[in-house]
Amino acid sequence: MSTLFSPFQLRDVTFRNRIAVSPMSQYRADDGHANAWHMVHLGRFALGGAGLVYAEATAVTRDGRRTHGDLGLWEDAQIAALAPVAAFLKAEGAVPGVQLAHAGRKASERRPWHGETPVDQADVAERGEAPWEAVGPSPIPYADGWPAPREMTEEDIQATIQAFGNAARRALAAGFEMIEVYAAHGFLIHQFLSPIANQREDRWGGSRDNRMRFALDVARAIRAQWPEHLPFAFRLSATDWLDGGWEVEDTVVLAQKLKAEGVDMIDCSSGGVGGKERPRRMEIKQGFQVPFAAQVRAEAQLPTMAVGFLWDAARCEEIISLGEADMVALARELLDDPNWPLHAAAQLGADEGHGKWPVEAGWWLMKRDRLLSKLGLR
Repeated sequence: MSTLFSPFQLRDVTFRNRIAVSPMSQYRADDGHANAWHMVHLGRFALGGAGLVYAEATAVTRDGRRTHGDLGLWEDAQIAALAPVAAFLKAEGAVPGVQLAHAGRKASERRPWHGETPVDQADVAERGEAPWEAVGPSPIPYADGWPAPREMTEEDIQATIQAFGNAARRALAAGFEMIEVYAAHGFLIHQFLSPIANQREDRWGGSRDNRMRFALDVARAIRAQWPEHLPFAFRLSATDWLDGGWEVEDTVVLAQKLKAEGVDMIDCSSGGVGGKERPRRMEIKQGFQVPFAAQVRAEAQLPTMAVGFLWDAARCEEIISLGEADMVALARELLDDPNWPLHAAAQLGADEGHGKWPVEAGWWLMKRDRLLSKLGLR
């Protein structure tokens, strides 16, 4: 029996398999509101057999958007457009999830195909999109050529923590059953965690305990609004890949503390806080972040998700069967093939006759295969 296609349970939520659709920003929202693009983009992954489908990084405040096209849950009016998306995902057998985010000093950025650089007056002329002020734990620019963010005040910090809690309440109202907090890749929570971006001298900076305070307060604010029977996760950059930065040993300690605050899973990614250049310590290959998921799982005694450069079904099966992680998350591989889980099931002997496919497609594919076999064509 395939372990990749075995069920998995967190709290009262059961995933039909161990495959998650990683949050993938599409930059197609209208002032934070979802639209038909999001229904089709996310819906195809549920039809394709994934166990968990995450909506993309969804801003908890307007100023916390990365781009003008980001999804949002910073106001109640944004619930209605996401509700049918979550309902469709659930109806087709996937657990509907959403990633809550604040971009911090990476806010006010152009969409990738517009340059992935700070918005300026040229964008006002070309697209009617104006820049806004980014904030962060310290006034340190994200990269060369980027403006320094405004250092957050105590009032800013408390308001942002509460914004995460309020967004969780709205996610529940929209019908989502899993939340992931985006605390990786140089977004705001990661900025507080990493000494590369956080050089504060108050209770929010300095020692590791102080730098973890913001993440832990966000976790408490979310769990206060998120029902006990529903799970939520944190995506962490397990290491900054930079000397003097956040390391995997820090991630283990944070995971243990998050577990005590009601967090159910750690999604183990890495990097993203040190500017646009790839850190020299980072060696990219298939599954290069899996060891982080394995270490956090073993040492923090918390379920983990492996993510990053995963595309081979046999390797994903191995990750689960060896206990390196409890789930695997794919992104660009699923953009290329939204039916990857169904094809993987056939490859691993977990599906015969297209039985895992939606019947509206599986029935026709089964009929096709029988005809081709009868004619000796396949």
